[in-house]
Amino acid sequence: MSNLTPGTPDPSCIFCKIIAGQIPCHKLYENEHVLAFLDVGPLSPGHTLIIPKGHYKTVDVMPEETAAAIGLCLPKLSRAILKATGSTDWNLLQNNGEPAGQEVLHAHFHLIPRVKGTDLREPIKGNGLPKRAWPAVEIDHVTAGKLAEQISSLL
Repeated sequence: MSNLTPGTPDPSCIFCKIIAGQIPCHKLYENEHVLAFLDVGPLSPGHTLIIPKGHYKTVDVMPEETAAAIGLCLPKLSRAILKATGSTDWNLLQNNGEPAGQEVLHAHFHLIPRVKGTDLREPIKGNGLPKRAWPAVEIDHVTAGKLAEQISSLL
């Protein structure tokens, strides 16, 4: 539902249904702004979703107070998940919008424990060497400097 006021529950949203208790979850953490629970399609044991309790499609429309509440729970959650899984490494992933890979249009963060030998790389066909799934390019410092100034001026 695109005409909802940000923060208003979306009755068609699976995460809003989880928040409302209509769909069960393996809850790890909850406060007035945030709910964290195990992903039902985990990439590794302990794969956790951290969501705002209000329905916000993307982080940029989320109130700063809600985003801060998510940020504040990340260290505590990551320490507990790492200890419970025996992992020492983890990814924090977040997508905003369908072209960026967001499948559930309710802002959410993935905290994914990693173990040696598993990462976000995929083999390059032919030579078998690992390559990042999102290949980096060399920065153009002149263009980057101008972009940094423009972004800074908008903050």
